[in-house]
Amino acid sequence: MKTPLIILILLLLTTSVFADTTQSNVSGSNTAIEGGYESTTETTYQSGSESTTTTNNTTNSDIKSSPPQAAAPSYNSMTQDVCAVGISAGIQTFGLGLSGGKHVIDKNCERLKLARILNDFGMKVAAVAILCQDERVFESMIQAGTPCPIDGRIGKEALALWQKYDHERPDYKVYVKRMDERKKSDALEQIEITNEFERLEKEKAEEEAKKMKKMEWVDPR
Repeated sequence: MKTPLIILILLLLTTSVFADTTQSNVSGSNTAIEGGYESTTETTYQSGSESTTTTNNTTNSDIKSSPPQAAAPSYNSMTQDVCAVGISAGIQTFGLGLSGGKHVIDKNCERLKLARILNDFGMKVAAVAILCQDERVFESMIQAGTPCPIDGRIGKEALALWQKYDHERPDYKVYVKRMDERKKSDALEQIEITNEFERLEKEKAEEEAKKMKKMEWVDPR
């Protein structure tokens, strides 16, 4: 009789707390999992003594994953004979990504192709004229003594027109800057020449003054 009674008392005094687990998921980047487990057992013996056992278990997990990558679009020219260059870029942050692309025309490539076609047609002056639209070619032609054609003129006649209408030069900004520097250099050179001339005149005057002091005048009487 005592044994069933003791078992009944133990069942009534024993309590269990089940695990309390929560899980949250933040879209795309972070995942946090928190869990806790707690269990308490109390036992009272017939003699009056008491035994208590408590177990705590806590689990925390924080997982960070890399964001998805934003892919920059590619440019396809569909042919090899196109003077175009594709440019694309992309940026990606947590939760937001942007990408874009475009194509730009290579003017120098077009100029070379047009000059080649004109030369094949026998239009050599026209081929040179279109190449002269590049300021580097224009400057090199001037330096070589073969100025670029203008208004149907070549050679010295073309050079005279370029000097008259210098604002039409493709290298106008560089040309103006170079001319200003040359003017400054010429001005400094002129100042040096003037100073040297004045120095020579001063030395000449001093020499003449010394000669006048050494001269003795004789009275004709």
